[in-house]
Amino acid sequence: MLHALSDTASWLPKLLLAPWLLVQGRQVRRDALVLPEAAGPRAGLAVPEDTQASAAVETPPLLRLLVVGDSSAAGVGVDHQHQALAEPLASRLAAALGGPVAWQLIATTGHRASHARRALQNAVQAGRLQPADVLVTALGVNDVVAQTRPAAFLAELDALCALAAQHAGVRHVLHSALPPMGRFPLLPQPLRWALGRDARRLDHALRRHLARLPLSSTPRRQHLPLPELPPPVLPATAGLPGPAVTSAITRTEGKPPVPQPPDWMARDGFHPGATGYAAWAQALAEAVTGAGWGAACGGAQERAPASSRARR
Repeated sequence: MLHALSDTASWLPKLLLAPWLLVQGRQVRRDALVLPEAAGPRAGLAVPEDTQASAAVETPPLLRLLVVGDSSAAGVGVDHQHQALAEPLASRLAAALGGPVAWQLIATTGHRASHARRALQNAVQAGRLQPADVLVTALGVNDVVAQTRPAAFLAELDALCALAAQHAGVRHVLHSALPPMGRFPLLPQPLRWALGRDARRLDHALRRHLARLPLSSTPRRQHLPLPELPPPVLPATAGLPGPAVTSAITRTEGKPPVPQPPDWMARDGFHPGATGYAAWAQALAEAVTGAGWGAACGGAQERAPASSRARR
């Protein structure tokens, strides 16, 4: 009974606001600044700065990295992949490990978890999937927008990880947390509040799901919180219908507004900027090296599936 009352209390404000949310959603889609994906290669070999290129080519990678995701993984918000996520992450790992790190990016604007799983399957069928030890996912925002049920989202992530393990040899997975959509400057209130709440719930479902996996499961999967996003200087209660929703937003969004660092968010108010991507890549690199995955994955080419080795 109490659980049913809690569920009703959680969806009732959203139901009451539904007409307004639909109108705001259409307005955002119509008026939002559409930025392209970052230019540049989608695969490469990162080496420490003091390593000669010829020596790097002859040295087997210490780690192989696969990044799969949506527009944020694709680098929307910056001009080139060297400012985005995958390539800077590989560069940071190469510097930390003291050797080459191979990387591959499979990401497309608008992708939900189901789309990303199909994109990975297509890469397998086309022979484009490279061997990898560590998989990083950046997914969930489009599932929030599409109102994907948590169970369906988690099932698609499970299938994606299984594909990566079977066909690329992935042994470790880092799932980037969903971003705090309730602080995205692009979104007006109360849409910002509603999507922020849904993003937190989907991320909570992901963390709970990963915590329930057996410790012996392969690949090993971990949730990574994103670097703290400084909230923009926006009135937290702008355009809200009444004090009940105002107090809910104040309570859930928490901290008072402070100025964001330059380029933390992109011009569209929805994607990371150069500073945001750099902080994200640094957090991921620290998670990989802190878990000892780089050391454990040395000589990764020897453990790649036979089908992957044959494509090299």
